Amino acid sequence: MKIWEENVRKVVPYTPGEQPKTDGVIKLNTNENPYPPAPGVAKALREFDVDGLRLYPDPTVGSLVEAIADNYGLDKSRVFVGVGSDDVLAMIFMTFFNSKKPILFPDITYSFYDVWSDMLRIPYEQVKLDDDFGIVHEDYYKDNGGVIFPNPNAPTGRLMSLSDIEDIIKHNQDVIVVVDEAYIDFGGESARPLIDKYDNVIVVQTFSKSRSLAGSRVGFAMADPQLIKYLNDVKYSFNSYTIDRITIETATAAIKDKEYFEETTQKVIEVREWTQKELRRLGFTFCDSKSNFIFAKPPEGIDTIKLFENLKADKIYVRHFNSPERIKDYLRISIGTDEQMRILIKKLENYL
Repeated sequence: MKIWEENVRKVVPYTPGEQPKTDGVIKLNTNENPYPPAPGVAKALREFDVDGLRLYPDPTVGSLVEAIADNYGLDKSRVFVGVGSDDVLAMIFMTFFNSKKPILFPDITYSFYDVWSDMLRIPYEQVKLDDDFGIVHEDYYKDNGGVIFPNPNAPTGRLMSLSDIEDIIKHNQDVIVVVDEAYIDFGGESARPLIDKYDNVIVVQTFSKSRSLAGSRVGFAMADPQLIKYLNDVKYSFNSYTIDRITIETATAAIKDKEYFEETTQKVIEVREWTQKELRRLGFTFCDSKSNFIFAKPPEGIDTIKLFENLKADKIYVRHFNSPERIKDYLRISIGTDEQMRILIKKLENYL
């Protein structure tokens, strides 16, 4: 081994869902929204002043921050914007999780948490979910250096009640508690009101799912102004110009169209409920999902990996996780259009 290799920071990276290169695929593996962005996004793109690209974007992302703040009835000092919620979460890890005590997050959850922890040398403890994949709020009473969890959780889709979330916060008022709400718009109650009650809570959301902008990379945090200031201090020390001019304009247009947002999220919810009913009819077992995906176990006697491969051969992509051991027999199925989900159910009927 070369001497310089001793100083290389080696980590096992996050593995994103497969992005198929072929046409005609029903893509149900990365939790993207099956509907296009709001009409105002296309209008913003048509009217965009290309000459403006020779200039740096606004480092404060002012117009987008203000639009997000207006949408949620917040002061703009309570909003932080980053390049997708992954960027926002990474900034949170760098800014707030610097104790020698371990941070806490579920053992089955968004698999970027342990990647960031390993990369940044943050000690962590993975707290076991119960037998029904639920977060046990009492298990987070222990001494720690911070707490983070998604709600609804990923990849299970389980929603935690706001009262249980507040219970975790009440028992962890000396550390930062992060509620990762990438999927909250599909049927859950946001923890956003708790940022008014507690100065150590950060709520993170994204434009990738409910606002159909996964390709633009926009995420945001809502918290006490002091926490937002600390995040911005780290951001400006790392990269001042994180959001480009096109994205600022399109994301601003997206969040201003509340009617389209409500219409498309309701469509996803209705299709999800129909799909859950059909999967149960076919013998699949799963927790009730409040996200835009279903984490389902095939009927007894059906090989999960073989089913996954058969679906892929028919150009239907879903997600399979090899680890941890408890979830190896499950498939995560993103919610597509009504037509796409009917094709999926028909294929499953043929296989079973």
